[in-house]
Amino acid sequence: MAGVKTYDPKNVQVILGGTPASGFTDGTFISVAPDEDLYTKTIGADGEASRARSNNKSATVTLTLKQTSSTNDVLSTFVAADQVSDSGVFPLMIKEIGSGRTLVFAQAAWVQRFPDLAYSKEVEDREWVIAVGQMDIFIGGNSFSGAAS
Repeated sequence: MAGVKTYDPKNVQVILGGTPASGFTDGTFISVAPDEDLYTKTIGADGEASRARSNNKSATVTLTLKQTSSTNDVLSTFVAADQVSDSGVFPLMIKEIGSGRTLVFAQAAWVQRFPDLAYSKEVEDREWVIAVGQMDIFIGGNSFSGAAS
């Protein structure tokens, strides 16, 4: 029997300024989007291709939490610190523990905007947009689990 690669969403860990995040929503709960392409391609009149490297390593991270998550309090505290004394910048790390090899790290992240608020008879989502000045990212796969033949 061949081994199987397994992804478990509960093994995705987010650390915000030393505090583990929790209370994520069902569905897509973390999104990491680089702000710029790695290279810009230019094609000359004669068809020759050139590329220019971008040194912009900024990114936007979106965390989608349940309204009941205590991580909402953590992020609101960072916003309050920023509004009082511009001290709401925090390190951010996203990693897969266990079989995953993806790792995202930024020394300086900050809340870009508050989530929209909605209330209903159900538990609503809170979508936090976090700006990152410089992100180091390694996107890896997952290891085999189980017996291999």
